[in-house]
Amino acid sequence: MAAEVSCSAAAAPPRARWFVRGDVDGFFGLALDNLVQLLLIDSLCRGVVGLPDELVRGRILPGAAVSLLVGNLYYSWQALRLARAEGRADRCALPYGINTVSLFAYVFLVMLPARLAAERLGLPDPPTIAWRAGLAAAFGAGLIETFGAFVAPWLKRVTPRAALLSTLAGVALGFIGLGFLFRTFARPLIGFTTLAIVLLTYFGRVRFRGGLPGGLVAVAVGAVIAHLTGLAPPLPDAPLAWHAPTASISALFAALREGALLDHFAVIVPMGLFALIGSLQNLESAEAAGDTYPVKRSLAVNGIGTLVAALCGSCFPTTLYIGHPGWKALGARVGYSALSGVVMAALCCSGALALVASFVPIDAGMAIVLWIGLVITAQAFQATPREHAPAVVVGLLPGVAAWGVLLAKQGLQIGGATAAVDATQSGAPLGPAQVDAFLRFDTWIAGGFALEQGFILSSMVLAALTVAVIERKFVRAALWCVAGAALSACGLLHSWRFAGADAVLALAPAWPFVGAYLAMGACFLAAPFLTRPHDDAGH
Repeated sequence: MAAEVSCSAAAAPPRARWFVRGDVDGFFGLALDNLVQLLLIDSLCRGVVGLPDELVRGRILPGAAVSLLVGNLYYSWQALRLARAEGRADRCALPYGINTVSLFAYVFLVMLPARLAAERLGLPDPPTIAWRAGLAAAFGAGLIETFGAFVAPWLKRVTPRAALLSTLAGVALGFIGLGFLFRTFARPLIGFTTLAIVLLTYFGRVRFRGGLPGGLVAVAVGAVIAHLTGLAPPLPDAPLAWHAPTASISALFAALREGALLDHFAVIVPMGLFALIGSLQNLESAEAAGDTYPVKRSLAVNGIGTLVAALCGSCFPTTLYIGHPGWKALGARVGYSALSGVVMAALCCSGALALVASFVPIDAGMAIVLWIGLVITAQAFQATPREHAPAVVVGLLPGVAAWGVLLAKQGLQIGGATAAVDATQSGAPLGPAQVDAFLRFDTWIAGGFALEQGFILSSMVLAALTVAVIERKFVRAALWCVAGAALSACGLLHSWRFAGADAVLALAPAWPFVGAYLAMGACFLAAPFLTRPHDDAGH
């Protein structure tokens, strides 16, 4: 009997716990990611939009704190509940935080224009008007994310995994991998040292003596090097002060009455759709890593997090983060997400953001973020059928291209674009003259601008139709072309215009691309009549 009990106990599955050792590594990675977004909010809202401290640190950051708590605590609880129901201990919670793309879009395309327009019209208190416009934009995106959750399962069923994962891989390779690779080589001592620790721990599969987590060692060593070499920022002068979250419903309704939703419709709609699709892709990424979560519920909670942000004073939507397979490979399970939410909320409400950034600069953890980008890119190939590899490469291209276009535009803005513009104009204009200059060097930047707008959607469409062609499902390939044509006709894809120092989404029909997608679809429909299968590799 004792032997039977012993054998039964030995065979019992491990019980999932709230916190394990690997959650320490996961916490540092996710917390660093969220910390970067919060520091950007603080600096851009005050430095670019010109919002006063009482709005940024008294209303926006505490509102972001509530939205981070709502999502991170829920996704940790969700992972723990499902892990215990399944009798497994390796389930990893979905990563969650501020949406980086929307952050920049709302600052530069919603809040700043709203302030400038208010100043031109002589309206009182332009900073408050800019803040209210941001609240309306976040609220609109939250509605799209919440109600879009109910159609997302259908979208998931009809979209090949290669199309979903390669889109993420393009973002990871360009905006995360290459971006932080530049930073690594710009500061090689701290970059190479921390990268060596990360590679040893996660690719070499070794552990430090004493059981120290590799992520903690990398961040600690990086922080020491940063302080010894003078890379760490100075300590802030501002004292710590507690700012409790405050409901901002009256400010939000004022913005809605002022027509802020319609004024910024061209930004809100694509940002909301991109956030919905991006979160769906991250759910697919989690499933490919072995963790399947309810699609509707997971996406709806993400949308609710954005709505809560707007109702509590934050202008910035939340999203399911890219990187679930990376966090899981680190050994993170349930607690890393909840701990990140609690710590980030405390930083937002206490005014301690600048203090933390001084002690643990971004450079100290950039090797972990670089590794996450590598893992996501690799997963796009590892978790899809081998024969779909060409489709993954096709899906990678728009994201990498969009990152390259961003660098080109930033270069123009830094260089002043044209020195011969009217002295009454401010900023660095971008226009046909720069397009012609690129063309003289055989760089077709106009095509890059078209590819950049809606690149998340175009990546999905191109990868999905490539999968259909590989499988010789030519009607399905043609239907994906029709989807591309419809998105182009709605102005969500390839539609762009010049806007001062930038090229932005125009939200107007991109007719050349409508015709191009339809022509491509016609080729696929004609294929069964004009071609025959040919699998002989030798000919």
